Amino acid sequence: MPAILVLTTLPNDDSTTAELARTLIVERLAACVNVHGPMASTYRWKGRVERDAERQVVIKTTRDRLEALRKRIHELHPYELPELVVIDIDGGSDAYLDWVKAETA
Repeated sequence: MPAILVLTTLPNDDSTTAELARTLIVERLAACVNVHGPMASTYRWKGRVERDAERQVVIKTTRDRLEALRKRIHELHPYELPELVVIDIDGGSDAYLDWVKAETA
């Protein structure tokens, strides 16, 4: 069960990001969730160029938890179309990756 990183963005709202992070940990869908500081995102949405304050969220989990994690993010996420990017981890500390596996089992 290889470890992966899952990226998403959330509005710059501490309560929304904290609730999502805590839920994913409590439900063992993630071993760790990092919420980065506020950033400006510029994107095209429904034909218009938009600019909003958001936070990048980095979720450490395993490939076998991905579908459950994806479903839960869609249930909890305030956006109509949440970002969900999956990155395979190639290498890394064996001890850390074992911890990720143990915490999501």
